[in-house]
Amino acid sequence: MTLPTSCYRLQFRQGMDFDRAASLAPYLADLGVSHLYASPLFTAQTGSTHGYDVTDPGEIDPALGGREGLEHLSRELKEHGLGLILDIVPNHMAFSVETPWLRDILRHGTESRYAGHFDLDPAAGRIRLPWLPAPFEETLPDLSVAEAGDGPVLDTGGLQVPLSATPSLDAARSGDPAALRRLHAEQPWRLVHWRTESDVISHRRFFSVTGLIGVRVEQAQVFEDVHALLFDLVASGIVTGVRIDHVDGLLDPSAYLAQLRARLPGTPIWVEKILSGTETLPRHWPVEGTTGYVASRALSRLLTDAGGLDRIAATYRAATGRTDDVEAVIRRARRQVMTEELAAELWTLQRLLGEIAAADPVGVEFGPETLREALLAFIAAFPRYRTYMTADDIAPADARLIRDTAARAEASLNAPGAVPFLAEVLTRPGADTARLRLRLQQVTGAAVAKSAEDTAFYREVRLLSANEVGGEPDDDPLGIAGFHRAMERRAELMPHGLTLTSSHDTKRSEDARMRIAAITREPEAFEAWFRICRGFAPERLNPNLVWYVAQTFLALQPGDGDLGERLAEHIVKALREAKSETFWTAPDLELEEAAQAFVRRLAQHFPRHAREVEPIIQASERLTLIQTALKLTIPGIPDIYQGCELASFSLTDPDNRRAVDFDRRRAALSGSAELSSLDRMKLGLTHRVLLLRRDNPALFLSGDYRPLPAAGPVCAFERREGSRRLSVAVTLSGNRDDLEAAVAPAETIWPAPAEAEHCPVRIAFSDG
Repeated sequence: MTLPTSCYRLQFRQGMDFDRAASLAPYLADLGVSHLYASPLFTAQTGSTHGYDVTDPGEIDPALGGREGLEHLSRELKEHGLGLILDIVPNHMAFSVETPWLRDILRHGTESRYAGHFDLDPAAGRIRLPWLPAPFEETLPDLSVAEAGDGPVLDTGGLQVPLSATPSLDAARSGDPAALRRLHAEQPWRLVHWRTESDVISHRRFFSVTGLIGVRVEQAQVFEDVHALLFDLVASGIVTGVRIDHVDGLLDPSAYLAQLRARLPGTPIWVEKILSGTETLPRHWPVEGTTGYVASRALSRLLTDAGGLDRIAATYRAATGRTDDVEAVIRRARRQVMTEELAAELWTLQRLLGEIAAADPVGVEFGPETLREALLAFIAAFPRYRTYMTADDIAPADARLIRDTAARAEASLNAPGAVPFLAEVLTRPGADTARLRLRLQQVTGAAVAKSAEDTAFYREVRLLSANEVGGEPDDDPLGIAGFHRAMERRAELMPHGLTLTSSHDTKRSEDARMRIAAITREPEAFEAWFRICRGFAPERLNPNLVWYVAQTFLALQPGDGDLGERLAEHIVKALREAKSETFWTAPDLELEEAAQAFVRRLAQHFPRHAREVEPIIQASERLTLIQTALKLTIPGIPDIYQGCELASFSLTDPDNRRAVDFDRRRAALSGSAELSSLDRMKLGLTHRVLLLRRDNPALFLSGDYRPLPAAGPVCAFERREGSRRLSVAVTLSGNRDDLEAAVAPAETIWPAPAEAEHCPVRIAFSDG
């Protein structure tokens, strides 16, 4: 198996196609990466900006250049010594008439070849299509029968749904309402108002996204159909590595990965998997590791100052009046998400549990409300994405987790209710309990993600650099000794996992996050800045939002686009994700407009960062260089998100998916571009270590991780393999006097002597 020494993530679509990517191959090779790491390339929904809404996994998207364009890209990559890692989406596809497999089901029902390909609830009867802007009877006057290339369709005025040739088809062509009503009733599907999806859906969703439908990839034929093109691309040498999106959404991730490994024995595989708390990746999974959020979390925790965080936390509580601990915030958010965004999933679980209870001598005594409350309390107390039980096998560790979660759930209730019964059912192997157990595992992941990343992260905002994918708002600083322990475990358990600091999903890009982490090193400066922000804020805005904005403004770089509009767009998303004062489905436009006016005034008044925050900016630049150095040298394979070889200050999507100026980066690498000191040093550091990694793969892929003794706030370690040795030292304060003692000056490869006085990093390499 050939492993990357590093990779470079490109987001395809929105101007990035195969021809443009091919033109970047020389630059990526010169930068020093070994692999291009591509977002999904299969045909996606028309106008898709990301590619995760796949409509046809058997076709390379013509909008990107099709198979021919991908082959051209592959030739260019190979010519420059680069491989291609492909992001695939086995969990879901677009719930759309554009999806050929689904379209065939809508037309032919159970007679369709693809009738078993999607995770449709048989108890729901006809497939519910929540695509109407109003109830069916209100839209009936706008409906008509039309012809499409593949047969008759029901035209809603903005959508054409395939029709089965049923008895009322000819009569309905006249437009007669009664005939149209009969025709609709005869179809294997049912059009309904989009708002009804909160009560009942007939398909498994991706989180709460009704526009994505779960795929039954656990079925042998479905597995083959989903992966046929991928296997061909690997066999032909076009794809040399695979990233699995949202592996926890699958019914049985372990079985899926074993099956995939058997078909791709020599291909490295990584899984997008969030590890919560002390959770580790299942050791029996045949993968190289995760996509890197656990490493990003460790870096942020190392670079957060404990004393400064205590002061920031005290100031935050005093300024906002918030006193609840994070666990309570997340628990409330979890219950809200389950009863609102995931209410349909909750009803499905309640129905499954009710069927089991009705046939059980203990469960038969519980009514529907008691069963529902047990599910709510259990899910609210669940500490990670999921367990990995199967229909017939329940690992002891999963059983313990179920029992521990049930105990926490009981403690949150006035009486235990049906929680003990639920725990017993979940740990009872067999076909009668399997459907509930398997479906609950898929729902907990959605509940955890939606309640934490998409809700609590916008409510509990003490330190936004901790509110990151894979992290927790109450994360404590790791300390140097704790960081060393974490890296020693990583070297043992996941030496070939990816190491990211930015991705298409991170809430903030890597250097924006360091701007925020830096406030723990200069808390007085941030307190002064918060007072300034509060002076600009209208009374309508609560102090918690002002605290959020103060950090968010710091995270961005004045002059990088229209700062006011970027902030205005982001603050609406932040408010709606918090689900406290305004909502995606019921926005408080007056509040949102007040918040937007506030951030626009800040941006207009401060075309440059206020002088009060200059100490934070300086501290953040040190942290950026430290984070970059560690990312490139700790155990794992660094993943550079598009454009982040220079300083990157972006917020969550869509802000972090803006077009990248690659012409500037080409010029910067060749030395013909004007760069800030931070850009110059970050690029120089990245380039130097990437080349070293490419020239010494065994050192970085197999080398030991050994902490080195160091004085003061210096984190130092060594990577050693055979005669090769890499020594790394970083100082967490502004004092660089102790760096030389940790790293031999004669062997220093970075920084150059002229820049050593201003750099918090020393890297040395020797061979022999």
